Amino acid sequence: MMIQWVRSIVFTIVIYIWMAILGLLFTPYALVSKKGALRACKLYARSTIWMARWMVGIQGEIRGPVPTGEVLIAAKHQSFFDILLIFHAVPHGKFIMKRELLWTPVIGVYAKRLGCIPVNRGKRGAAVAKMVKDVAKEFAEPGQLVIYPQGTRVAPGVSKPYKVGSAVLYEGLQYTCVPVATNVGLFWPRDGLLRKPGRAIVEFLEPIPPGVPRDAFMRRLETEIEGASDRLMREAGYENAQS
Repeated sequence: MMIQWVRSIVFTIVIYIWMAILGLLFTPYALVSKKGALRACKLYARSTIWMARWMVGIQGEIRGPVPTGEVLIAAKHQSFFDILLIFHAVPHGKFIMKRELLWTPVIGVYAKRLGCIPVNRGKRGAAVAKMVKDVAKEFAEPGQLVIYPQGTRVAPGVSKPYKVGSAVLYEGLQYTCVPVATNVGLFWPRDGLLRKPGRAIVEFLEPIPPGVPRDAFMRRLETEIEGASDRLMREAGYENAQS
């Protein structure tokens, strides 16, 4: 266990130093071209997934058909690693993100260039209305919009309600919604430095076509994501996942 702790700490230091190096190297390209920002972020995601495998023993895996067109992706969020896996898998991921991240060094600059949509979580109704307006404007360019229906990272075994923002976007955009399940929090927790070896999976589930009524959509979204995430966690040996 002590060796794994050391590996985890070294890994964490390395990936953030690597983020800063890549961010600085690609900044001139990213500022003049959105393709430059996308290439830098793709390289970071790919290299970090690779480092996670050989440094701390986390093997990233993608399951299910990866969406490539203009869709809404509603994903279970357990840690930073599911962000990397989803972004690496889809052609051009754009994330609904909390506004505070815009002021984060490196991440903020690239998030703007990728077309990520910042949300002020403290204003609720106003934030949702502005989010829909911003998304409609940003989707003049193609991409896959990723939203976390629970609004934040949720540790395995913890219950947290699904928020209405996903349904509002689903109705407003009239796009197919692709639910996504994961078990990554078992190996890369939302808190702490310890990274545990294992197969961290992100699974793209059966798409939900446009036009499903809001209440039915929310029930289906939560049932499918939670059910599939519990299945993936049981597969990894997690005893507290629901049967």
